[in-house]
Amino acid sequence: MKTPHTILFEVCCTSIEDAQSALNQGAHRTELCSCLECGGITPTWLHRLATDSDLREVKYDNLSFLDRSHVLIRCRAGDFVYTDTEIEEMCESIRFCRQAGVKGVVIGALTPEGHPDIPALERMITVATTKQVKFPPLTIVFHRAFDRGTEPLAFLDTIIGLGFDALLTSGQGATAEEGIPVLDRLVRQANGRIQIMAGKGVTLENVDKIIRKTRVPAVHMSYRPELNKIAAQIKSSAPTGSHKCQGRFP
Repeated sequence: MKTPHTILFEVCCTSIEDAQSALNQGAHRTELCSCLECGGITPTWLHRLATDSDLREVKYDNLSFLDRSHVLIRCRAGDFVYTDTEIEEMCESIRFCRQAGVKGVVIGALTPEGHPDIPALERMITVATTKQVKFPPLTIVFHRAFDRGTEPLAFLDTIIGLGFDALLTSGQGATAEEGIPVLDRLVRQANGRIQIMAGKGVTLENVDKIIRKTRVPAVHMSYRPELNKIAAQIKSSAPTGSHKCQGRFP
């Protein structure tokens, strides 16, 4: 019997309460941030991740809130070209997240030419993943700075080489639906080496089309009412058979 492959369903949330609601409605994971209207920045309420005991104790399918949460690390709105001071500020936020016990962080940085800023990314990755006795390494996701970059396939290979676990992207389109051709190429190029997650403008009406035309292993959308309907649609859209939906489930 052919069984469907699991499509990871991530919901971007600007409060702990919305994130808890998303998990209760079928989301596998949340991305925590503030200021969705500016594209998202590091949560202004980051301290709560270390002080709210319920975030460790309450379970969602045997995993805690923190185990099901990634945190966006972006020190300001605007472009993704950062100064040394801004990079260090983001490194400090990553250290906090690691000590708080979240599952992963969502990061990114560009050169003025639109290429991955390798020195900046390596600094953040080192903080997130260097082996420590007390704190496990974080999952690392490259955020939608990718969609402002150049040469997407070469860009993808660079971040794979840096050790990223996942890439959040609209396929460099205004929406993920418009970016379907590039998303399809990215999934094929990734070939299971990194999880490609489609995000931006994903809705109940277009999520099936995006999944079926690109075979992305993950989709991302912002919090909204009735997420349970979208979760059910994503589950029914999952492909079956030997044409595997490539990617890991970080």
